[in-house]
Amino acid sequence: MQKRVSEALDYLRVLTDRVPEAAVVLGSGLGAFADSVDNKIVIPYSDIPGWPRSTAPGHAGRLVLGEMAGKFIAVMQGRVHYYEGHSMDEVVFPVRVLGAWGVRVYLATNAVGSVDFSLSPGDVTALYDHINWMGANPLRGPDTPEWNPRFPDMTYAYDRNLIQLAERTAAEEGFSLQRGVYIAFPGPSYETPAEIRMARVLGATVVGMSTVPEVITANAMGMRVCGISCVANYGAGMTSNPLSGEEVLEEMGKAADKLGRLLKGIIAGLD
Repeated sequence: MQKRVSEALDYLRVLTDRVPEAAVVLGSGLGAFADSVDNKIVIPYSDIPGWPRSTAPGHAGRLVLGEMAGKFIAVMQGRVHYYEGHSMDEVVFPVRVLGAWGVRVYLATNAVGSVDFSLSPGDVTALYDHINWMGANPLRGPDTPEWNPRFPDMTYAYDRNLIQLAERTAAEEGFSLQRGVYIAFPGPSYETPAEIRMARVLGATVVGMSTVPEVITANAMGMRVCGISCVANYGAGMTSNPLSGEEVLEEMGKAADKLGRLLKGIIAGLD
């Protein structure tokens, strides 16, 4: 893994001698945000040594480097998921590369289902905590303190100062931003109504199939994490409507402008 990360970094450092101040990961249907980056360097994932390929709908599979709000940032147009058949090492490989590069802020976005009736499609929530229900942990393996430390603390997996910055930005943009707890299932099937009821009992407010492995790894590598979830639909059994991937992409298209304004404000407000 470390050799593959080094090879990817060598490739990226040929393209730029700057280190991104923040990385933004765009979830399903949210890739349009990358269009607002200035002085772009666009790199297909297939060009980066060792970088896994995304096969999920609504994930363009490109790394965009450039400027926003006076800061040099990296934007991932899409991620890879455990349900695509990737190993956990492959799922978090991009996070490993970004962390080893020296990126200190990791902004993860995703499309989610609502577990809580107070969250409706189109709402945006700042993640405050998560529940790992995927049955795997990306840090499983040898204890390598400088690379893969064992037992990293996850009490504040989502940086409290970044949450407050996101909330201030949302208020300035004229919309509310609730705090949420994300529960991650492995997928790719949607959850059953019983699983959604269980998630609610456990304290989750939104549900998805990504993000948590990335957040665990980013924390282990010393990065500050902010998670922003866009609600695409209600969880199974909360309405009589069947769930579909097309519905998710359609709803995320509607939320793209709101998310873009929020992300720009967070980036502008970074120390």
